[in-house]
Amino acid sequence: MSAFTEERAGGYMSIGIEVSTVIERPVSDVFTFYADHHVENHPRWDPDIELWLDEDEPIGVGTVIRRRNSRSGTPVEGTMEIVEFERDRSIAAKIVDGPMRVEGRARFESLGPATTRLTVGADFPVDDSMRDFLETAMRRSLTNIERLIEEDGA
Repeated sequence: MSAFTEERAGGYMSIGIEVSTVIERPVSDVFTFYADHHVENHPRWDPDIELWLDEDEPIGVGTVIRRRNSRSGTPVEGTMEIVEFERDRSIAAKIVDGPMRVEGRARFESLGPATTRLTVGADFPVDDSMRDFLETAMRRSLTNIERLIEEDGA
C-alpha cells in the first residue's frame, strides 16, 4: 500500500492524512522533542495516548513502544514499532491498537537556522467517513506540539 493515498486493500478503504506546521525552533530541537523523547512527550500533546518502554533505551529502528489509546472511551492496548529513524529528518512507525494497524511518519525540514517544518502523516485502515475526525485530531496534536516547543521551551 502506498503511503498517504486512498486505495482499496483487503476489503477495506485506507485513507492517508498529512498535516504540517512551522515551528520557530531549530530542526534539532524539534526532532529531539518529537522523536528522541517521544515516549514522555506524546501524552503531553495527545492525552488520549499513554506510552511506555519496557527497557530504558534510546529510541531507534526496532524499538517497540507499548501504548494505550483511550480516544474511543475504552482503552485499547497496542504497540508502536519504530521502522525508520533518521536524525533531524524523519521517524516512522507501525502502530497496532487492538485490531487497527496504522503506518505513521513525521518529517522534519529545516527552513532556516531557527525554523522547522514538521509534517506528520498516517495511513488509516478506515473509510472516508473518518477523515474529518482523524485530520482534526492530527491538527490538534500539531498545534499542541508547536505550543509546547515554542512557548514552554520544551
